[in-house]
Amino acid sequence: MARILTGLSLGYFLVMLDTTIVTVALPALSPSLPAQQWISNGYTLTFAAFLLTAGAWSDRFGARRVFSLGLIAFATLSGLSALSFSAPLLIVLRALLGVAGALLVPSSLSLIAAAYPVPSARAKAMGTWAAVSGTGLVAGPVLGGLLTEAFGWRAIFVVNVPVAAIAWALSRSAPAVPARPGRIDVVGQLSAVVVLSALTYALIEKSWGALPISAVAAAVFVRSQRHPAAMLPARLFHNRVFPLGLLAGAIVNFGLSGVLFVLSLYFQETRGYPPSATGLAFLPLTIPTAFNPILTGRLVARVGPRAPAVSGFLLMSLGVSIQACTTSPVLSVAALAVLGVGVSLAIPSLLTAVVAAAPPELTGVAGGALNAARQTGAALGVTVLGVLSSGTSTPFALATAALVLLAGAAMIAGVPRKVAASHVPKA
Repeated sequence: MARILTGLSLGYFLVMLDTTIVTVALPALSPSLPAQQWISNGYTLTFAAFLLTAGAWSDRFGARRVFSLGLIAFATLSGLSALSFSAPLLIVLRALLGVAGALLVPSSLSLIAAAYPVPSARAKAMGTWAAVSGTGLVAGPVLGGLLTEAFGWRAIFVVNVPVAAIAWALSRSAPAVPARPGRIDVVGQLSAVVVLSALTYALIEKSWGALPISAVAAAVFVRSQRHPAAMLPARLFHNRVFPLGLLAGAIVNFGLSGVLFVLSLYFQETRGYPPSATGLAFLPLTIPTAFNPILTGRLVARVGPRAPAVSGFLLMSLGVSIQACTTSPVLSVAALAVLGVGVSLAIPSLLTAVVAAAPPELTGVAGGALNAARQTGAALGVTVLGVLSSGTSTPFALATAALVLLAGAAMIAGVPRKVAASHVPKA
């Protein structure tokens, strides 16, 4: 069983690795800021847009089949990305990689649930699954920097191929999860893609004519979610903790991914760091996100999610504020460490609150919705902060991120304690 869990965890490791491994390599991929933003966002946009539908596909066609398809597609597209000869082609391939990544997340969770039917064993298995993904987040900037400097940017995509092959070999014997026929929400899926793509295009390319398209698509999406087969059922929003949790999740990744993008360019283009040094510079941020969530889970079980979430947002805002005001490498290390601890407090707290606020039969959809919201926030963070850092300065972009995170803390603090705590099961 440990063999199967390793394979399933490696699938999620790939997904998280690809969210950060490209960041440090962006200056080597293209000298154009819009191209760099699209290379980063191409992955996160489609990953966010297809997460919920990927869960429906997993139910309809079988989790093991969808997981295997996701791994094969991820390996193939990574190999093609390594052979890419232009930025537009790489952007397209990154977008397709996001779809492949979306296939891996809900299907791996379904397979873990089938492989570990005993609740206590399942909880430990999911903890391992989440911890391995955290190492992917940590490894991304460091591995990306080392590979880019030693072998060139193509190596950051080649490395995915053997990992995907190992994950596929280890997970082949996972127990089959019976397929459950159901309707795919085509209108909801297409409108979600149009909303995110048009909004991002408007911000990156400064083509404001795309904003009405995004608004119309958003209206279509909201209206399409009123039928029983909706990808995001309207009854989830009857509890206000749920929509606030989604917004908070978007804000977390707006700050995290936006700051990673801006600082990666700043460290290399302004401070003159090589890619390997840039990757190592992010270690104070990424290490806490891999190890602190275990402690945060215990804290949330004891005091509820509100206080840890508010503390996390405040620490994130403080860390970004310090980074905006200093050019000292020592203070940068401290600032990034504070930011990392904040992330490790905020995200597990939000996940607990959002899942607990959903009806029992929709907890999987709720978790997928939070991941989708976070990836949407990540895409917007890269877009908005990238534009601000280019048009004004890096400190201004960072200060903007700090203010957005501070607003997130105020929003969560405004939720009455009884409301937030009433949806979290006691330890």
